[in-house]
Amino acid sequence: MLIKRSEALELLHKYIQNERMIAHSLASEAVMRALARRLNADEEKWALAGLLHDLDVEITHADPYTHALETARILTEMGIDPDVVDAIKMHNEMATGQERNTVFQHALAAGETITGLITATAMVYPDRKVASVKPKSVVKRMKEKAFAASVKRENIMECEKIGIPLDEFAAISILAMTEIGSDLGL
Repeated sequence: MLIKRSEALELLHKYIQNERMIAHSLASEAVMRALARRLNADEEKWALAGLLHDLDVEITHADPYTHALETARILTEMGIDPDVVDAIKMHNEMATGQERNTVFQHALAAGETITGLITATAMVYPDRKVASVKPKSVVKRMKEKAFAASVKRENIMECEKIGIPLDEFAAISILAMTEIGSDLGL
């Protein structure tokens, strides 16, 4: 089962108070919808996974060994589509002790992670707008380990495991985030 976006947003606000985390979730939703469109996958399912993937981040205090497992429990109890729950659970391999192995899992891991790099890149621009960010800037920032150091570049590179080269992946993600830039404050 999938839930309506309005219900998913209510759930998001029930569990997450931090506005930056909510913006990250909205950005992830937009990127996942765009990736689903590009890969001819289920847009609603992928968008839902993007929106709710960090639902337990405040409950677990982003602990790498428990983060995503509580979200999986909550969504399973709600009867949410098992594919969505699986992708969400697997976006944090450390909690599961397993490696990602599906297109959906790789897409979520790469898609939610690139949002942080794009946001950090936008923040160093004079206008602080994601619309000003160019794909080549994101690719360049990928090589600068000290820039947005907490962003796991290896997760972003999983875009290649779903058949999308990094430059195209960056372009898709920037466009998706630009379309909701006002919602992100970027």
